[in-house]
Amino acid sequence: MNLLTMHSRWRLIPSAFPHISDSCTSYYLPIFIPNQLRSRNCRADIRRALSSRVKKTRVKGLKRKENTKLPNGDLLDKENNTISSVVGEAGSSKKIPSRVSVLQACTVTSGLMGLLGLLIRQVSHASQEGLPIADCSAEFSWDFQVWHLKLIMGLVVLVSSGRYLLLKTCPDFAESSEAANRQVLTSLEPFDYIVVSFLPGVSEEFLFRGALLPLFGVNWPSVLAVAAVFGILHLGSGRKYSFAIWATFVGLVYGYATMLTSSITVAMAAHSLNNLVGGIIWRSTTSHSK
Repeated sequence: MNLLTMHSRWRLIPSAFPHISDSCTSYYLPIFIPNQLRSRNCRADIRRALSSRVKKTRVKGLKRKENTKLPNGDLLDKENNTISSVVGEAGSSKKIPSRVSVLQACTVTSGLMGLLGLLIRQVSHASQEGLPIADCSAEFSWDFQVWHLKLIMGLVVLVSSGRYLLLKTCPDFAESSEAANRQVLTSLEPFDYIVVSFLPGVSEEFLFRGALLPLFGVNWPSVLAVAAVFGILHLGSGRKYSFAIWATFVGLVYGYATMLTSSITVAMAAHSLNNLVGGIIWRSTTSHSK
């Protein structure tokens, strides 16, 4: 504080306001200064001094607030990142079933489809006794000829190459295919790929092309109808409409092969081999990316 000396005037020892001009250093606050001694220069200097002090105080207060807010913001960001990462890991881990669960589901589902196909074929066989339905067992047999091998290889090349092109050109199909493969194939051993490829391939073709197709009639409308049902049943488990459309096309191909050969073994073999090729390609590309 400046010191006031007892004198005939109020006199100020300038220490708190060193930047006040000399014209004002002899007087303290305007309250104690007579009106005739209050010069314009003195009042201006006092105002500048007080305003500068107020500005400095405000700047210091703002800096303190900013310093206290920054750590809190950083902590919130770190907490949000940690929570999101934990939730993401938990969500991804829940989507992958165990190896035993996959094999059990595959076996049970394939067994049920095989039993349903067998039931349809046996019931339709009763048409020989006068029932107005087609005999499914008489339409398509288990016959196999040498030239069927060439047809099977052609179907494998056609379906596998078409699937590969879609994976490279259609992001929606690639996402659906990746979701389905990750859910089914991630926890399996290499030998398990044969099981999950041939069990569904044989049972699905036995039901759709060996039972439903001859039941509806051996013609193109029936082939299309059965293929559409086959495609719709491939929705779910992360698979979108693009995957269902692709499954419908594959059902048309297998239906045509069944009508061409009058045998369900060609469609069974081609379907199973395509499943196996797709699983091997997914496993090799996934291992390479890791």
